Amino acid sequence: MLLTGSQIVAECLIEQGVDTVFGYPGGTILNIYDALYQYQDKIHHILTSHEQGAAHAADGYARSTGKVGVCMATSGPGATNLVTGIATAYMDSTPLVAITANVAVSLLGRDSFQEIDIAGVTMPITKHNFIVKDIKDLAPTIRKAFHIASEGRPGPVLVDITKDVTAAKFDFEPIVPEVIEPRKYTYGAQELDQAIKMIEASEKPFIFVGGGAIASDAASELKEFAEKIDAPVTDSLMGKGAYDNTRPRYTGMLGMHGTKASNFGVSQCDLLIVVGARFSDRVTGDTNRFAKDAKIIHIDVDAAEINKNVVVDLGIVGDAKNVLKELNEKLTRQNHPQWLKEIRDLKERYPLSYDDEGLTGPYVIEQIDYLTNSEAIICTDVGQHQMWAAQYFNYRRPRQFISSGGAGTMGFGLGAAMGAKLANPHQTVFNIAGDGCFRMNLNELATLSRYNIPVIQVVMNNQVLGMVRQWQTLFYGQRYSNTILEDKVDFCKVAEGLGCKAIKVTTKEEVASAIKIAMEHDGPVVIECMIGKDDKVFPMVAPGGAIAEAFDDTDLKNKQ
Repeated sequence: MLLTGSQIVAECLIEQGVDTVFGYPGGTILNIYDALYQYQDKIHHILTSHEQGAAHAADGYARSTGKVGVCMATSGPGATNLVTGIATAYMDSTPLVAITANVAVSLLGRDSFQEIDIAGVTMPITKHNFIVKDIKDLAPTIRKAFHIASEGRPGPVLVDITKDVTAAKFDFEPIVPEVIEPRKYTYGAQELDQAIKMIEASEKPFIFVGGGAIASDAASELKEFAEKIDAPVTDSLMGKGAYDNTRPRYTGMLGMHGTKASNFGVSQCDLLIVVGARFSDRVTGDTNRFAKDAKIIHIDVDAAEINKNVVVDLGIVGDAKNVLKELNEKLTRQNHPQWLKEIRDLKERYPLSYDDEGLTGPYVIEQIDYLTNSEAIICTDVGQHQMWAAQYFNYRRPRQFISSGGAGTMGFGLGAAMGAKLANPHQTVFNIAGDGCFRMNLNELATLSRYNIPVIQVVMNNQVLGMVRQWQTLFYGQRYSNTILEDKVDFCKVAEGLGCKAIKVTTKEEVASAIKIAMEHDGPVVIECMIGKDDKVFPMVAPGGAIAEAFDDTDLKNKQ
């Protein structure tokens, strides 16, 4: 059938199973938006308040479902406003397709109005990108973009389409998208046999799981693997929910703000099995002293990650689900009662704790966990509140925790929560933010109220940039340079002005009631929680330190 380029874009989206798109129109992309008007019964477009919010919403949609998220923007500043969201998706391996429009081919390279080489701009932060200058290439390019975004290690792909291509006409024939199977990787029986020998020789094995286990849908295989080798399990921020946090083997998060049980346990183990994690500096601390007494097996879909940050004894390049499945089939059941007792003792000796005298971030998170029966989807921004959300909520399943890990993008959470809620309408969705992060993209409250999307936004308001202040307190001689946010801003009034219900909480006794009201309300709600400006996240590893040197408030007091 003969269609315009814009109609081909819409048909390709439908062909790929896309039902929701986030974006913001403008001059060069008007033809595509005109087509979206024609296809509005099949494609639900969410008009965000800012293009960055559209990218984050597509990201949240993708992370909470495993499907490819889609966002759109016009040329020039519209396209560049997507960049932070694309970079966020790239750092955390989120499958995302960003569609932008550009000036006509005849105007490219002439500094035309709102012309930006967005393909060049995003080259370092996309898995691949394209510029379509001929309509015959349009459908194949979009199909290829979705395939690349999903296949192997997921990631964002940008498709830039010149305006004349969106207006031109060409024959379109729909196809059934190919099923994307895990790649055939280079590992074989030799690597698996070596892994099994290392596991059988180990007396103190430890499993460290990252976001790759979630991307590969390996939760059930991971559970079986942990039981079969009789090992404790820790996770990265991105790995939250891959292993049920309520199981006895779980020791808490690893790294800079990981539990002492995890940090000390990994430092004492003789075999560390890493599943789909990239050894971020926030996890390893000083790499020369990371798990220094252990042999390391690293299972990852991306060969570039093997030996990149930490030299390992065995690298297995493959899909985590497939590798674990094959290992489970070959392994005999191991038993390490003494080692698990040592880990239990660490958990009992060093539990997570906080000052329960007044209203604090951890208390709020614990109440959300309790009142939602650990079932809510939790999105976060970046900072102290993010760490508290990782520490004090019990994540039971994959895709339940959505946060910017690699990029650490302040302002990520509200857009992501919007996308997650639209993708999971029957799930309760919270976004946890600090007041510093909330200021950055609170304009998306207007989007929530416009479409009546019932996201619950919790603002931990300590009137400072909390995590930066914590570092200034501990490592910069209490010189609070530009981190104090005390001013006349009233977040509740702002929220109400943007069409949302707002509740201010100043005491512990008000927390549960506020959460219940928010969960029962048919629409978006902002809960502003007033907490202390000097509340801190513990445990902590000093920058450049070893994870075996994790300290908490008690350690600081004893040292003083």
